[in-house]
Amino acid sequence: MNLSLHSRLSLVPIEIRKDKKNYIVEDHTSGEFYEMPMICIDAINLMIKGELLGEIETHLKRKYPEEEVDLLDFAEQLLELQLIEEIDGAKVEGKEKKKESLGFVKIPPQLGTFFFNKFTYIVYIGLFIVNIFLLISHPTLFPHYKDIFIFNVMALNIPAWMFITAALVLIHELGHVIAMRSKNLPTKLEIGHRLFIVVIETDMSTVWKLPSKERNVLYLAGICFDTVILFLALFSQLIFANGSGIFLSIMHVVVLDTFIRMVYQCGVYMKTDLYYVIENISGCYNLMENAQQVMRKWIPFLRIATTGEVVFAEEKRMVYSYSIFYFIGVFLTLFIFISFYIPQLLFASKKVFPGFLDGPASLPFWDATLFSLQMLISISLLLYSWRKKYLQR
Repeated sequence: MNLSLHSRLSLVPIEIRKDKKNYIVEDHTSGEFYEMPMICIDAINLMIKGELLGEIETHLKRKYPEEEVDLLDFAEQLLELQLIEEIDGAKVEGKEKKKESLGFVKIPPQLGTFFFNKFTYIVYIGLFIVNIFLLISHPTLFPHYKDIFIFNVMALNIPAWMFITAALVLIHELGHVIAMRSKNLPTKLEIGHRLFIVVIETDMSTVWKLPSKERNVLYLAGICFDTVILFLALFSQLIFANGSGIFLSIMHVVVLDTFIRMVYQCGVYMKTDLYYVIENISGCYNLMENAQQVMRKWIPFLRIATTGEVVFAEEKRMVYSYSIFYFIGVFLTLFIFISFYIPQLLFASKKVFPGFLDGPASLPFWDATLFSLQMLISISLLLYSWRKKYLQR
Protein backbone atom coordinates (compact mmCIF):
# COMPACT_ATOMS: atom_id res chain seq x y z
CA MET A 1 0.00 0.00 0.00
CA ASN A 2 1.83 3.07 -1.31
CA LEU A 3 1.34 6.67 -0.30
CA SER A 4 1.31 9.34 -2.98
CA LEU A 5 0.21 12.94 -3.36
CA HIS A 6 -2.97 11.53 -4.93
CA SER A 7 -3.78 9.52 -1.80
CA ARG A 8 -6.72 10.28 0.43
CA LEU A 9 -6.35 9.29 4.09
CA SER A 10 -8.83 8.34 6.77
CA LEU A 11 -7.61 8.72 10.36
CA VAL A 12 -8.41 6.72 13.48
CA PRO A 13 -10.69 8.43 16.04
CA ILE A 14 -8.71 11.31 17.53
CA GLU A 15 -9.30 14.40 19.65
CA ILE A 16 -7.31 17.62 19.29
CA ARG A 17 -6.76 19.98 22.23
CA LYS A 18 -5.01 23.35 22.25
CA ASP A 19 -2.02 23.41 24.58
CA LYS A 20 0.31 26.21 25.67
CA LYS A 21 2.38 26.41 22.50
CA ASN A 22 1.22 23.60 20.26
CA TYR A 23 -1.60 21.06 20.19
CA ILE A 24 -2.12 17.69 21.88
CA VAL A 25 -3.58 14.93 19.70
CA GLU A 26 -5.20 12.03 21.57
CA ASP A 27 -5.58 8.65 19.91
CA HIS A 28 -8.84 7.33 21.37
CA THR A 29 -7.99 3.77 20.31
CA SER A 30 -4.69 3.45 22.18
CA GLY A 31 -4.97 6.31 24.68
CA GLU A 32 -1.65 7.74 23.41
CA PHE A 33 -1.01 11.50 23.22
CA TYR A 34 1.13 13.39 20.70
CA GLU A 35 2.29 17.01 20.59
CA MET A 36 2.01 18.70 17.19
CA PRO A 37 2.39 22.28 15.89
CA MET A 38 -0.38 24.22 14.15
CA ILE A 39 0.76 23.28 10.64
CA CYS A 40 0.31 19.58 11.45
CA ILE A 41 -3.14 20.21 12.90
CA ASP A 42 -4.15 22.07 9.73
CA ALA A 43 -2.97 19.09 7.69
CA ILE A 44 -4.92 16.65 9.87
CA ASN A 45 -8.10 18.73 9.67
CA LEU A 46 -7.84 18.80 5.86
CA MET A 47 -7.29 15.02 5.84
CA ILE A 48 -10.43 14.61 7.92
CA LYS A 49 -12.30 16.69 5.32
CA GLY A 50 -11.21 14.17 2.68
CA GLU A 51 -8.76 16.27 0.66
CA LEU A 52 -5.92 14.68 -1.32
CA LEU A 53 -2.39 14.91 0.09
CA GLY A 54 -1.28 16.96 -2.91
CA GLU A 55 -4.08 19.47 -2.40
CA ILE A 56 -3.23 19.72 1.31
CA GLU A 57 0.46 20.28 0.54
CA THR A 58 -0.35 23.07 -1.93
CA HIS A 59 -2.67 24.73 0.58
CA LEU A 60 -0.11 24.56 3.41
CA LYS A 61 2.72 25.90 1.25
CA ARG A 62 0.61 28.97 0.53
CA LYS A 63 -0.37 29.39 4.20
CA TYR A 64 3.12 28.71 5.62
CA PRO A 65 5.57 30.01 2.98
CA GLU A 66 8.50 29.91 5.42
CA GLU A 67 7.92 26.28 6.44
CA GLU A 68 9.24 23.21 4.64
CA VAL A 69 6.10 21.25 3.78
CA ASP A 70 6.35 17.56 2.84
CA LEU A 71 2.99 15.83 3.18
CA LEU A 72 4.29 12.42 2.17
CA ASP A 73 6.83 12.50 5.00
CA PHE A 74 4.16 13.64 7.47
CA ALA A 75 1.79 10.91 6.29
CA GLU A 76 4.56 8.33 6.82
CA GLN A 77 4.96 9.60 10.39
CA LEU A 78 1.22 9.28 11.00
CA LEU A 79 1.42 5.76 9.59
CA GLU A 80 4.23 4.86 12.02
CA LEU A 81 2.15 6.24 14.89
CA GLN A 82 -0.76 4.07 13.67
CA LEU A 83 -3.01 7.12 13.33
CA ILE A 84 -4.07 6.23 9.77
CA GLU A 85 -7.03 3.87 9.48
CA GLU A 86 -7.47 3.78 5.69
CA ILE A 87 -5.52 4.80 2.58
CA ASP A 88 -7.72 5.39 -0.47
CA GLY A 89 -10.46 3.32 1.16
CA ALA A 90 -8.20 0.34 1.88
CA LYS A 91 -7.82 -0.57 5.53
CA VAL A 92 -4.30 -0.26 6.91
CA GLU A 93 -3.08 -3.53 8.41
CA GLY A 94 -0.98 -3.21 11.51
CA LYS A 95 -0.57 -4.26 15.10
CA GLU A 96 -3.79 -4.05 17.03
CA LYS A 97 -3.47 -1.30 19.59
CA LYS A 98 -4.96 -2.06 22.96
CA LYS A 99 -5.88 0.72 25.31
CA GLU A 100 -4.15 0.18 28.64
CA SER A 101 -6.62 -0.44 31.41
CA LEU A 102 -6.39 1.96 34.33
CA GLY A 103 -8.04 1.73 37.72
CA PHE A 104 -9.00 3.49 40.96
CA VAL A 105 -12.27 4.55 39.30
CA LYS A 106 -14.15 3.52 42.44
CA ILE A 107 -12.58 6.44 44.31
CA PRO A 108 -15.22 9.18 43.97
CA PRO A 109 -14.09 12.52 42.50
CA GLN A 110 -15.70 14.20 45.53
CA LEU A 111 -13.02 12.65 47.76
CA GLY A 112 -10.37 14.12 45.49
CA THR A 113 -11.87 17.60 45.60
CA PHE A 114 -11.99 17.36 49.43
CA PHE A 115 -8.18 17.10 49.50
CA PHE A 116 -7.49 19.35 46.53
CA ASN A 117 -9.36 22.63 46.34
CA LYS A 118 -8.59 26.34 46.68
CA PHE A 119 -8.66 26.18 50.49
CA THR A 120 -6.38 23.12 50.82
CA TYR A 121 -3.87 24.62 48.38
CA ILE A 122 -3.40 27.47 50.90
CA VAL A 123 -3.07 24.92 53.73
CA TYR A 124 -0.38 22.95 51.88
CA ILE A 125 1.59 26.11 51.08
CA GLY A 126 1.23 27.29 54.69
CA LEU A 127 2.46 23.96 56.10
CA PHE A 128 5.41 23.99 53.69
CA ILE A 129 6.45 27.41 55.05
CA VAL A 130 5.90 26.25 58.65
CA ASN A 131 8.10 23.19 58.03
CA ILE A 132 10.95 25.40 56.82
CA PHE A 133 10.50 27.66 59.87
CA LEU A 134 10.56 24.68 62.27
CA LEU A 135 13.71 23.21 60.73
CA ILE A 136 15.49 26.58 60.91
CA SER A 137 14.26 27.63 64.37
CA HIS A 138 14.76 24.18 65.94
CA PRO A 139 18.06 22.77 64.62
CA THR A 140 17.55 19.60 66.67
CA LEU A 141 14.62 18.75 64.37
CA PHE A 142 16.82 18.80 61.27
CA PRO A 143 17.38 15.22 60.07
CA HIS A 144 20.68 13.53 60.90
CA TYR A 145 22.16 10.49 59.21
CA LYS A 146 22.03 8.52 62.50
CA ASP A 147 18.24 8.93 62.69
CA ILE A 148 17.81 5.80 60.59
CA PHE A 149 19.26 3.64 63.36
CA ILE A 150 16.23 2.99 65.56
CA PHE A 151 17.54 -0.19 67.21
CA ASN A 152 20.88 -1.24 68.68
CA VAL A 153 20.63 -4.46 66.66
CA MET A 154 21.69 -3.26 63.22
CA ALA A 155 19.96 -6.07 61.30
CA LEU A 156 16.59 -4.72 62.50
CA ASN A 157 17.18 -1.21 61.20
CA ILE A 158 17.04 -1.97 57.46
CA PRO A 159 13.67 -3.83 57.62
CA ALA A 160 12.27 -1.07 59.87
CA TRP A 161 13.50 1.64 57.48
CA MET A 162 12.12 -0.25 54.46
CA PHE A 163 8.71 -0.64 56.13
CA ILE A 164 8.49 3.04 57.11
CA THR A 165 9.72 4.17 53.68
CA ALA A 166 7.22 1.92 51.87
CA ALA A 167 4.37 3.37 53.95
CA LEU A 168 5.49 6.96 53.27
CA VAL A 169 5.91 6.31 49.53
CA LEU A 170 2.40 4.85 49.39
CA ILE A 171 1.06 8.00 51.07
CA HIS A 172 2.96 10.13 48.52
CA GLU A 173 1.51 8.16 45.61
CA LEU A 174 -1.93 8.19 47.22
CA GLY A 175 -1.75 11.97 46.88
CA HIS A 176 -1.30 11.61 43.12
CA VAL A 177 -4.09 9.02 42.86
CA ILE A 178 -6.59 11.15 44.81
CA ALA A 179 -5.64 14.24 42.79
CA MET A 180 -6.21 12.30 39.55
CA ARG A 181 -9.61 11.18 40.79
CA SER A 182 -10.48 14.79 41.67
CA LYS A 183 -10.44 15.36 37.89
CA ASN A 184 -12.30 12.07 37.32
CA LEU A 185 -9.26 10.55 35.61
CA PRO A 186 -8.31 6.86 35.93
CA THR A 187 -4.80 5.82 36.94
CA LYS A 188 -2.72 2.92 38.24
CA LEU A 189 0.42 2.26 40.29
CA GLU A 190 3.62 0.96 38.69
CA ILE A 191 7.07 -0.10 39.92
CA GLY A 192 10.06 1.94 38.75
CA HIS A 193 13.40 3.16 40.08
CA ARG A 194 15.31 6.39 40.65
CA LEU A 195 19.06 5.79 40.68
CA PHE A 196 19.42 2.96 43.23
CA ILE A 197 15.99 3.37 44.85
CA VAL A 198 13.04 1.20 43.84
CA VAL A 199 9.97 3.42 43.68
CA ILE A 200 6.23 3.18 43.17
CA GLU A 201 4.94 5.48 40.43
CA THR A 202 1.45 6.68 39.59
CA ASP A 203 0.50 6.46 35.91
CA MET A 204 -0.41 10.04 35.04
CA SER A 205 -0.58 9.69 31.26
CA THR A 206 -4.21 10.82 31.15
CA VAL A 207 -3.36 14.29 32.53
CA TRP A 208 -3.01 15.34 28.89
CA LYS A 209 -6.80 15.41 28.79
CA LEU A 210 -6.65 18.48 31.04
CA PRO A 211 -5.70 22.07 30.20
CA SER A 212 -2.09 22.89 31.07
CA LYS A 213 -3.00 25.06 34.09
CA GLU A 214 -4.85 22.15 35.76
CA ARG A 215 -1.99 19.64 35.52
CA ASN A 216 0.42 21.17 38.04
CA VAL A 217 -1.77 20.31 41.04
CA LEU A 218 -1.74 16.66 39.99
CA TYR A 219 2.05 16.67 39.65
CA LEU A 220 2.50 18.37 43.05
CA ALA A 221 -0.10 16.27 44.89
CA GLY A 222 2.49 13.83 46.27
CA ILE A 223 4.62 16.69 47.62
CA CYS A 224 1.48 18.15 49.23
CA PHE A 225 0.95 14.92 51.18
CA ASP A 226 4.69 14.78 51.99
CA THR A 227 4.39 18.29 53.42
CA VAL A 228 1.58 17.21 55.74
CA ILE A 229 3.51 14.12 56.89
CA LEU A 230 6.65 16.18 57.53
CA PHE A 231 4.68 18.72 59.55
CA LEU A 232 3.04 16.01 61.68
CA ALA A 233 6.41 14.34 62.33
CA LEU A 234 8.12 17.62 63.27
CA PHE A 235 5.20 18.80 65.41
CA SER A 236 5.03 15.42 67.18
CA GLN A 237 8.66 15.77 68.24
CA LEU A 238 7.89 19.16 69.79
CA ILE A 239 4.67 18.10 71.53
CA PHE A 240 5.93 14.72 72.76
CA ALA A 241 9.53 15.72 73.45
CA ASN A 242 9.50 13.57 76.61
CA GLY A 243 7.52 10.75 75.07
CA SER A 244 8.37 7.17 74.21
CA GLY A 245 11.88 6.68 72.84
CA ILE A 246 10.73 4.30 70.09
CA PHE A 247 7.98 6.74 69.01
CA LEU A 248 10.42 9.64 68.74
CA SER A 249 12.90 7.43 66.90
CA ILE A 250 10.24 6.54 64.34
CA MET A 251 9.36 10.23 63.95
CA HIS A 252 13.04 10.95 63.30
CA VAL A 253 13.05 8.34 60.52
CA VAL A 254 9.86 9.84 59.06
CA VAL A 255 11.45 13.30 58.99
CA LEU A 256 14.68 11.95 57.50
CA ASP A 257 12.94 9.92 54.79
CA THR A 258 10.44 12.65 53.87
CA PHE A 259 13.11 15.36 53.83
CA ILE A 260 15.34 13.32 51.51
CA ARG A 261 12.42 12.49 49.21
CA MET A 262 11.45 16.17 48.95
CA VAL A 263 15.05 17.19 48.18
CA TYR A 264 15.16 14.43 45.57
CA GLN A 265 12.24 16.12 43.82
CA CYS A 266 14.68 18.95 42.99
CA GLY A 267 16.84 16.46 41.09
CA VAL A 268 15.20 17.34 37.80
CA TYR A 269 17.81 15.34 35.87
CA MET A 270 15.42 12.52 36.76
CA LYS A 271 11.76 12.68 35.83
CA THR A 272 10.61 13.78 39.27
CA ASP A 273 7.35 15.56 40.10
CA LEU A 274 9.08 18.95 39.90
CA TYR A 275 10.51 18.01 36.50
CA TYR A 276 6.99 17.55 35.14
CA VAL A 277 5.94 20.88 36.67
CA ILE A 278 8.83 22.64 34.89
CA GLU A 279 7.94 20.83 31.67
CA ASN A 280 4.30 21.80 31.99
CA ILE A 281 4.90 25.46 32.89
CA SER A 282 7.38 25.91 30.05
CA GLY A 283 5.25 24.04 27.53
CA CYS A 284 8.45 22.29 26.38
CA TYR A 285 7.74 18.56 26.46
CA ASN A 286 10.56 16.00 26.14
CA LEU A 287 12.63 18.66 27.91
CA MET A 288 15.04 16.18 29.49
CA GLU A 289 15.76 14.30 26.27
CA ASN A 290 16.37 17.52 24.34
CA ALA A 291 18.61 18.94 27.10
CA GLN A 292 20.66 15.74 27.18
CA GLN A 293 21.41 16.16 23.48
CA VAL A 294 22.58 19.72 24.17
CA MET A 295 24.77 18.56 27.07
CA ARG A 296 26.28 15.88 24.89
CA LYS A 297 27.71 18.68 22.74
CA TRP A 298 29.07 20.42 25.86
CA ILE A 299 30.50 17.23 27.37
CA PRO A 300 31.30 14.84 24.49
CA PHE A 301 32.24 11.88 26.74
CA LEU A 302 28.72 11.68 28.21
CA ARG A 303 27.05 8.45 27.09
CA ILE A 304 23.59 9.71 26.22
CA ALA A 305 21.53 7.83 23.69
CA THR A 306 20.28 9.81 20.71
CA THR A 307 16.51 10.07 20.97
CA GLY A 308 15.62 11.93 17.79
CA GLU A 309 13.25 14.20 19.70
CA VAL A 310 12.06 17.32 17.90
CA VAL A 311 13.12 20.67 19.40
CA PHE A 312 10.82 23.48 18.30
CA ALA A 313 12.69 26.73 17.63
CA GLU A 314 10.99 28.65 20.45
CA GLU A 315 11.94 25.92 22.97
CA LYS A 316 15.72 26.18 22.58
CA ARG A 317 16.13 28.89 25.22
CA MET A 318 14.18 26.84 27.77
CA VAL A 319 16.21 23.73 26.97
CA TYR A 320 19.45 25.61 27.72
CA SER A 321 17.99 27.02 30.96
CA TYR A 322 16.83 23.59 32.07
CA SER A 323 20.33 22.21 31.45
CA ILE A 324 21.57 24.45 34.28
CA PHE A 325 18.91 23.09 36.68
CA TYR A 326 19.87 19.61 35.49
CA PHE A 327 23.38 20.05 36.93
CA ILE A 328 22.03 21.70 40.10
CA GLY A 329 19.94 18.57 40.63
CA VAL A 330 23.03 16.40 40.25
CA PHE A 331 24.84 18.43 42.93
CA LEU A 332 21.83 18.15 45.27
CA THR A 333 21.94 14.38 44.85
CA LEU A 334 25.65 14.40 45.70
CA PHE A 335 24.78 16.47 48.78
CA ILE A 336 22.33 13.77 49.90
CA PHE A 337 24.93 11.05 49.35
CA ILE A 338 27.69 12.92 51.19
CA SER A 339 25.45 14.09 54.06
CA PHE A 340 23.38 10.97 54.64
CA TYR A 341 23.96 7.76 52.68
CA ILE A 342 27.75 7.50 52.86
CA PRO A 343 27.93 8.42 56.60
CA GLN A 344 25.14 5.89 57.30
CA LEU A 345 27.05 3.13 55.53
CA LEU A 346 30.32 3.99 57.29
CA PHE A 347 28.65 4.22 60.71
CA ALA A 348 26.86 0.89 60.26
CA SER A 349 29.99 -0.85 58.99
CA LYS A 350 32.09 0.47 61.88
CA LYS A 351 29.52 -0.71 64.40
CA VAL A 352 28.66 -4.08 62.86
CA PHE A 353 31.71 -5.67 61.25
CA PRO A 354 33.73 -6.06 64.49
CA GLY A 355 30.98 -8.51 65.49
CA PHE A 356 32.51 -11.11 63.17
CA LEU A 357 35.43 -11.33 65.62
CA ASP A 358 33.15 -12.43 68.48
CA GLY A 359 32.38 -15.83 66.96
CA PRO A 360 29.13 -17.64 65.99
CA ALA A 361 28.01 -18.00 69.58
CA SER A 362 27.51 -14.25 70.01
CA LEU A 363 24.65 -11.92 69.05
CA PRO A 364 27.00 -9.34 67.42
CA PHE A 365 28.25 -12.05 65.04
CA TRP A 366 24.76 -12.87 63.76
CA ASP A 367 23.85 -9.20 63.70
CA ALA A 368 26.85 -8.58 61.43
CA THR A 369 25.97 -11.63 59.31
CA LEU A 370 22.33 -10.63 58.76
CA PHE A 371 23.25 -7.01 58.11
CA SER A 372 25.91 -8.03 55.56
CA LEU A 373 23.41 -10.35 53.85
CA GLN A 374 20.86 -7.52 53.64
CA MET A 375 23.47 -5.21 52.13
CA LEU A 376 24.57 -7.88 49.65
CA ILE A 377 20.99 -8.42 48.47
CA SER A 378 20.44 -4.67 48.11
CA ILE A 379 23.65 -4.19 46.10
CA SER A 380 22.82 -7.20 43.89
CA LEU A 381 19.37 -5.81 43.09
CA LEU A 382 20.91 -2.43 42.30
CA LEU A 383 23.53 -3.92 39.97
CA TYR A 384 20.86 -6.03 38.25
CA SER A 385 18.66 -2.96 37.80
CA TRP A 386 21.52 -0.91 36.34
CA ARG A 387 22.65 -3.77 34.08
CA LYS A 388 19.13 -4.29 32.76
CA LYS A 389 18.71 -0.56 32.15
CA TYR A 390 21.97 0.03 30.29
CA LEU A 391 21.84 -3.19 28.24
CA GLN A 392 18.49 -2.01 26.85
CA ARG A 393 20.09 1.19 25.48
